[in-house]
Amino acid sequence: MLPSQYRLKKHSAFNATYRVKNSVHKGGITLFAGILKKDDLPTKVGFVVSKKTHKRAVKRNRLRRLMRESYRLLLKNNELGNSQKYMSLIFTGHEHALGKNFDEINNIVKNLLERI
Repeated sequence: MLPSQYRLKKHSAFNATYRVKNSVHKGGITLFAGILKKDDLPTKVGFVVSKKTHKRAVKRNRLRRLMRESYRLLLKNNELGNSQKYMSLIFTGHEHALGKNFDEINNIVKNLLERI
């Protein structure tokens, strides 16, 4: 599980990140990036899969878990690149990402972090 210091929790923090309108999309996952950091605080990350994506919570939670685990492994291996310049990141899962396995999700997340 992702340590709590890296989690984006507050509703206002999610809204502030969405308001910046800095996003990248690939393979059914969209990455929203917040404002640039001014100090050495860790980048906060949120993972969202809406109910419109699939009505079953099991499917939504599986996609959320895959995205979270992929980000956690990249954080552990220090392969996050330029994404650490932002205050917050939000990964949003869509319908096209539901049937994908971990390797495909991992490649998409890695590609999104490079492109941001």
